[in-house]
Amino acid sequence: MFRAGFLAVAAGLVAGMGLAGVAQAGNTVHVYAAASLTDAMNALVSQYEKSHPDVDVVPVYASSSTVARQIANGAPAQIYVSANEQWMDWLGQQDMTLTDRRDLLRNSLVLIAPQASTLDDVTPDAAHPLVDYLQPGERISVGDPDHVPAGIYARQALQTEGQWDTLKPRLARASDVRAALALVERGETPLGIVYATDAMASSRVRLLGTFPADSHPAITYPMAEIGTPDATTEAFYQWLQGDAAGQVLADYGFSPAGDDGR
Repeated sequence: MFRAGFLAVAAGLVAGMGLAGVAQAGNTVHVYAAASLTDAMNALVSQYEKSHPDVDVVPVYASSSTVARQIANGAPAQIYVSANEQWMDWLGQQDMTLTDRRDLLRNSLVLIAPQASTLDDVTPDAAHPLVDYLQPGERISVGDPDHVPAGIYARQALQTEGQWDTLKPRLARASDVRAALALVERGETPLGIVYATDAMASSRVRLLGTFPADSHPAITYPMAEIGTPDATTEAFYQWLQGDAAGQVLADYGFSPAGDDGR
């Protein structure tokens, strides 16, 4: 009888542990986001978890293309935030249910140099060919224009300005925009094309100038819930659209999606 009672108690403990695990899992939100959101999203997660101690928000960062492919391949994402519309569209075409898709943010495209650079500030437009700022053998770091949104925007801007054909062989292609930023931080390239928020996040680079807004499509960050959201996911998703989150995002240099200033 003692053995039977012990087994019953043990079974109850195991079942209770299982239920606790389910409850804990239900309070976890996996957010897959563009690399350029790293600092801002970390700050958002920290603020949200302080006021919601029972919720665990787990962010995953990479280029928008990489995280979109991860989600399509079964990664446990509840929320996806892309740095362009293209990869959100692509994910929706992979038989993924994108719930309550909406635009969240805007950003700007800028030219940067290492902090110690002696280059003068310049507006990177057609009147100022960037090749003139490169020595033989030097390159410009950029997110890979074949799939990284920041690189796609850079390609569009350079094409608009008639500089793409000249600069294409001079690009140092990085896996995401933060990797492009790192090349400039380390002085491995004298110039880089990144988002304004990336330049703002680093004390080791200097902003040289902003690409004209009409040289590329508006840099918009769409977000969506993946599948049917649970209550915990929905609460965080709605919070991201509120004033408290908006202030954090503004502190990191992002502007609201409705801001026509790009």
